[in-house]
Amino acid sequence: MKKLNTKRLYLVLTIFLILGVSGYAIKALSSEPGPKPSGNNELQEQASRASGNPETAVSPPGPSPAAAGGGEKEQERGENSDGGPKSAGSPSGEIPDKGSSPGATPPGKDNSSGAAPALSENLSNAKIGWGLKRNSSHQQPEMSSSTNKLFGRFGAYWVGKPDEKVVYLTFDEGYENGYTPSILDTLKANDVKAAFFVTGHYLKSQPDLVRRMVEEGHIVGNHTDTHPSLPDIPDEKIKQELQVVEKSYAGITGQKDMKYLRPPKGEYSERTLALTRELGYHNIFWSMAFVDWVPMPGGPEEAHRSVLDNLHNGALILLHAVSKDNTEAMDRILKDIKAQGYAFKTLDELVAG
Repeated sequence: MKKLNTKRLYLVLTIFLILGVSGYAIKALSSEPGPKPSGNNELQEQASRASGNPETAVSPPGPSPAAAGGGEKEQERGENSDGGPKSAGSPSGEIPDKGSSPGATPPGKDNSSGAAPALSENLSNAKIGWGLKRNSSHQQPEMSSSTNKLFGRFGAYWVGKPDEKVVYLTFDEGYENGYTPSILDTLKANDVKAAFFVTGHYLKSQPDLVRRMVEEGHIVGNHTDTHPSLPDIPDEKIKQELQVVEKSYAGITGQKDMKYLRPPKGEYSERTLALTRELGYHNIFWSMAFVDWVPMPGGPEEAHRSVLDNLHNGALILLHAVSKDNTEAMDRILKDIKAQGYAFKTLDELVAG
């Protein structure tokens, strides 16, 4: 009996031993390393990258340059103008503090070269349309202190000193309408020097007139190659727009002294002011302009009245050389400005202070 119990004990122990070894082997086999299927987190990450989720997608969308061309409309006749004869653009008649476009963002940039970002990348690209608040008392238009401070920071000008009876005459030249030779004749006869802001098209189509401007002592400024709104295009495109004009101008005149820029449509941003100043330019806006790139209802008399009625100390006058009315009124305009005691000065004198 004792011997039988001992055998049963051995049998039970043997069974437990066999079961233990088998279990260990099964566990060891089940823990072998092997490939894992993609989990939910990885799938979600892949989907996020594909959809451009900003938390995981790192490539920003590129810029969408605006279509090239010129042309602006005024919000109120005579308050704001840059002149884009032949094509209409967006109005930009707000006083600058109120004229920023909501949601404007800097154009995307490819910085794959690893180069340090330009100064302009850290500045606001909110588009501002140039506008003025005029008066009828021959005083300088009102302008916000923040705009004046911004312009001072980046060497931009829109008016001269309020205590000097001086005016600055400028013309925008997008294309030739047959009147510039007569305007140049009148300026010469009245011993007045002006500034002409030219586009790439004008340089290509009117090299003889550009040479004449320089030979007769006028300033030729940059109005860009294709007249785009500068806040709408990236830094490199702005550089290209300016350099095309510079190269063409140098080829025609032998001069490499372009330093004044009239921003197309009078549209700018903190970024564009900084970048163009870095490229050696002073942005030149205006304190007096009117709708003169289309025939005026009052003809030359209206052109004359529009200038003389708005004269003020330091006036920076913007006219368009495509206007027959301006051309026919030019001699009277120049003589009557002088008769009222104003002197004509150049942009070089304005910047020199």
